Amino acid sequence: MVGAFSQNIVTLTGLPMILLSESDLTNPLCGSILDADIHHNILSLLKSIAKGHQSPTLISEKLCDSIWAYKSCQCYALVINSFSPPCICWDGSCGLHMECMEQKSEESMPAKLPVFHNAAVKDVKWSQQGHFLLSCGYDCTSRLIDVEKGLETQVFRQDQIVGVIKLHPDDSNLFLSEGSKGQIKLCDARTGKVVHDYNQNLGLILDVEFTMNGKQFISSSDVSQSNASENAIIVWDVSREVPLSNQVYVEAYTCPCVSRHQFDSIFVSQSNGNYVVIFTTTPPYRLNKYKQYEGHVVSGFPIKCNFSLDGKKLASGSSDCSIYIYDYQL
Repeated sequence: MVGAFSQNIVTLTGLPMILLSESDLTNPLCGSILDADIHHNILSLLKSIAKGHQSPTLISEKLCDSIWAYKSCQCYALVINSFSPPCICWDGSCGLHMECMEQKSEESMPAKLPVFHNAAVKDVKWSQQGHFLLSCGYDCTSRLIDVEKGLETQVFRQDQIVGVIKLHPDDSNLFLSEGSKGQIKLCDARTGKVVHDYNQNLGLILDVEFTMNGKQFISSSDVSQSNASENAIIVWDVSREVPLSNQVYVEAYTCPCVSRHQFDSIFVSQSNGNYVVIFTTTPPYRLNKYKQYEGHVVSGFPIKCNFSLDGKKLASGSSDCSIYIYDYQL
């Protein structure tokens, strides 16, 4: 059974990769890109990209990799990471770059966010409280940044390009770091050391996701490098450093994204077969053979997907420059 397609909410010309993360397309706290409570300067930026207009204040369409939003009752912040080294941080309440040195007004209070990476940034994550950013990139480092102070508080160096990072759901001091050589590491921000190593002779790590209790995590890797399709998705035991199952998904497709549901014991994976598949997060980690979400197109791009905050909708990017919304419960 194919998941019900709800609507195509926005088309972004020239963007082969659309990323929705930690955004709620139906909850009034976040809303959609079109009607969210975001300052008009940021909305103008997004709409100008969609219409193909150029402006000195805009991020290059080809350089824009992902957009991460954080919202609490007090603030709304937006981070755009790109294939040029800077991560641009916006104060969503006033529409100002948080890179700015000067304070525009008492209400805006933008914080300075200097450039710490000396190569392209691959991934950025907000801490649960929204006070810190964790970023990684082609300079083979993961960096923890205090957004308010604009200070780099910790640097984790590796011998591989770091392409994916993921904070632990229960302990924000722990995070997974994965890279181009297939190495997965669990790091502790308090000590600056690696706590666990996870090795399975994998190819390029495409994405990771913790289970709800944080005791396991799911990794997705490039099976074309490992020559073993059963390693496309692996469920790991966090503390014992061993794979619990490596035959979760045996189709000959890579999966550029895995995302866990907030309430149900399932996770979904974006497949290069142009569909999203569903798995259980409990043993034996079964594939749902009767339901998947189709309609969007992946075409080999690192297309992301994620659930709305209420868990009722599933959003997916598409290589046809659109965002697709599916009803998770149908």
